[in-house]
Amino acid sequence: MAVTMSDISKLRKLTGAGMMDCKKALEETNCDMDAAVEIIRKKGQAVAAKREDREASEGCVLSAATADFCAIVALKCETDFVAKNEGFVALTKAILDAAVAAKAKSLDEVKELEVNGRKVADLIVEEIGKTGEKMELGAYECLEGAGTTCYDHLGNKLSTIATFTKPVERQVGRNVAMQIASMNPVSVSRNDVPKEIVEKEFEIARDKAREEGKPEAMLDKIAEGRLNKFYKESCLLEQEFIMDPALTIEKYLKGVDADLTVTAFKRVNLNVDECNRTAIIKKLRNREVAGVFLLHYVLLFWLCLKATGRSCSVFLWQ
Repeated sequence: MAVTMSDISKLRKLTGAGMMDCKKALEETNCDMDAAVEIIRKKGQAVAAKREDREASEGCVLSAATADFCAIVALKCETDFVAKNEGFVALTKAILDAAVAAKAKSLDEVKELEVNGRKVADLIVEEIGKTGEKMELGAYECLEGAGTTCYDHLGNKLSTIATFTKPVERQVGRNVAMQIASMNPVSVSRNDVPKEIVEKEFEIARDKAREEGKPEAMLDKIAEGRLNKFYKESCLLEQEFIMDPALTIEKYLKGVDADLTVTAFKRVNLNVDECNRTAIIKKLRNREVAGVFLLHYVLLFWLCLKATGRSCSVFLWQ
């Protein structure tokens, strides 16, 4: 049976495979659509096995939040070219949506979810067959809480989620999520910092003080002071708010609602250098600067009107 363009288009719609791959599969199966689909799926499995030892260091990271649940999915691949492909991003989004809808609790659970009647794990194998690159679900994080937020940094390489003690305004939640993306805290508060990290930082501080020639009897006190500085830099609630350094995150949230605070957060990062903190901070502060500029412009406009004795309506009419 001759292969027609209609057959090829139908198989492409079913599998997303390339035109030549579809044509070849249909020729091999004498236009048996089910058998052709199976051939394309097996091709994906073969490519996946062949590239198992390759490193998937690129990918797409996306987040989403509902009223009481939020999650991050990271789908990894080998090259940035594939990571930016619309189909790859769409697959990541479809997996994320399925995970949020099911309130999946683990990576293994996400792999077993179905998207359009097919398992996530099978969809990834099929995508491998299309691109010829190794792909894998690199990370999955989720949180549940009375209030939630999420943030995806430009480029889909870095995402954050957080939960709060109560429902939170969208912009307030987003500001906190961007703080987490930018400043990479280790915990919500100093009480949540893992014991091994505290001990390590304390020893580093003592050793540094000893190298500086400080008296042995003063080492612990100096280390305590430096550990306190570490808490202020690394604990989310104690960090300076990047949009207003006069406030800590805790004070910022208390200014919104006395009972509002962060209960947990997650951060997933793919190939984003810490120097990108500058870009995130700039994005936040540009909005603040734009608001100040607009206020100054309006004030100047009003002063000009007052100096000329004109009313605003007359000025606009002319």
